[in-house]
Parts: sequence; C-alpha cells; structure tokens
Amino acid sequence: MHLLRKILWPFSLLYGLVVFLRNLSYDLGWRSVKSFQTPTICVGNLSLGGTGKTPMIEWLIRNLSAYDQIAVLSRGYKRKSSGFIVAGSNSSALEIGDEPFQIHRKFPEVKVAVDGNRRRGISNLETDLQPDVILLDDAYQHRRVKADFYILLTSYSKLYPSDHYLPAGTLRDSKNQAKRAKIIVVTKCPADLNEASRGSIQKKLKPSKDQEVLFCTLSYSAKLVGETKECSLDELSNNSVTVVTGIASPEPLLQYLHGFGLKTRHIKFRDHHQFKAAELSELSKEKMIITTEKDYVRGLNQLPQVYFLEVQHRFLADGKQRMLQALKGLKR
Repeated sequence: MHLLRKILWPFSLLYGLVVFLRNLSYDLGWRSVKSFQTPTICVGNLSLGGTGKTPMIEWLIRNLSAYDQIAVLSRGYKRKSSGFIVAGSNSSALEIGDEPFQIHRKFPEVKVAVDGNRRRGISNLETDLQPDVILLDDAYQHRRVKADFYILLTSYSKLYPSDHYLPAGTLRDSKNQAKRAKIIVVTKCPADLNEASRGSIQKKLKPSKDQEVLFCTLSYSAKLVGETKECSLDELSNNSVTVVTGIASPEPLLQYLHGFGLKTRHIKFRDHHQFKAAELSELSKEKMIITTEKDYVRGLNQLPQVYFLEVQHRFLADGKQRMLQALKGLKR
C-alpha cells in the first residue's frame, strides 16, 4: 500500500493543485457565488463517500420541527436521467438515484428533488414549491451556491487531517475548506468514545473559535425489514446469513451483526452499485440476505428473502442539543 501511494503521489499533487486553484478562484471572487432567499443547509465531506451523509440528512428531517415544509436537493448520483426532477409516486432509484429515492420513500411529506446544477435546482424549488428550508445533500464542493449553514462530516476511522488527495488518498477537496463549516461532525465513532478521546480528535481537527466539533455513532435497528414481513435479529442468533452491500464502508454493519452472534458471508459490490438481472438471479439462490436500506431500494427488494436494517446517527454526549442550538438561528 505504501509503495502504491508513492507511485500515485505525483498524480495527487497535480490533483491538489487543480483543487487549490479552483477554490482560490471562488475565495477571491473571480467566480460568482449565489445565495438564495430560502434558508439552505449543506451536508457534505472532503473525501469520497463513507461518512454518513444520507443518515445526517434524515436526522435533520426528523429534527427540524421549526419548518413546515422541508425540501431535499441532491444531484442524484448515478441516476439514469438528467436535469431537474421532483420525486413523485412513480419515481424509482434509477430515475432519481438511490439515496434521494430512499429519502423520498421514507419521508413522503418531504419534497425530494435532484439536479446536478444546484443553482437551477434551488431556483426551481423556490419557484415551484416554496419550501421553508432546503437541505443540500453532498454539495460541499458545489461552490457556485453559498449555503447558509455548512455541516462537514468526517469519519472517525479516517479523519480528513490524516488523509491525502486522490488518487493516493480519498480527499477530493482541500483540508483548509473545513473553514466553511459551522459544525464538524465526526461520524461512525465507537459508542463508548470517552471525553479524553474526543478531546484528542478535536486537537487534530483544529477547529476555529466559531466552529463546533460534535461526535456521533451509527445506531442500527434490531429489526430486519422485508417487503412483506419483519423479524428481529435476536431470532437469528448463531445463524448463518449472507450480507450483500454496495456501500463505501460496510464494516460497521458487519460488526453490528457479529454482535448478535450471526455468522456472515459478505458479498461486496462497489458503492452505488446498480444490481443487474443476472446478479439478482444468482443472489436469489441465497437462503437469507441482509443488506442496507440504500442497497435494498436499488433492486434487492425484488428478492423475497432480502431484509434491510435501518441506520441512524446518534450524537454522543450533548451533541444533539448543541446541533439544534446552532440551527436555531437559521430560520428567517
């Protein structure tokens, strides 16, 4: 791995230079940045995937009770459509992307839209739907829009200060762009992370005096959900199951299942993998499959023996109260 990183290092330097110049052009005002009348909250990261952006969007939906109408805007990664689309009753993961479809499926009262052009997407939402607040999913690098509130996520196992630019590392943005965040959330922490460890991480992140650093852990449900039935993980203790994932970081899910004594055979696909008919046919031979909600809505729900586990962020210590307090000043 170290040898490969050395080989890739020159390419990372070139990538980093391009990122630096791009950010500089926005920071110095050489490129235009637009703000909008509707309050906007941006959730994103500096790296490629695996920090829990979708669960954070869902946490915000559950906790932004001050707003009557919430809208979510995403680019709809790997969707088979283009332009601005608002999710409707006939929408699918192929049309709007797996993560927006998951949100739409779970929160039908929320207006979910996709558009690779965030400026156009926000303008259309304001004109057509007039939401009270817009949540921008994975828009930290979309500098043409200036959000009112930035939430930056970084994974406990791969903090951005210790990461490197692509392709030697997973950083897609400069570490100094963390300065734009109002809140930095360290995700996927151990549930028992103590105060001393949190303090050590905070020193590595070096937040400014205007930034807050919060910590959260992944909280998986103990209930398995299928298309027509449910069951408890306790009922499967010591049994063997097949786990199918197409996400960036499946390790927390596997660790959680092992905690129930399950023996797992893991079939791993790339992040955002679209399941093909031949793959579904092969997977149909498995006795029981456990997967993520994101993979479930991408086609695995076509198999009757597939169940998913819902996952949520749970803040440690007083993180929830501090997040809500910080968001209070957003409403106009």
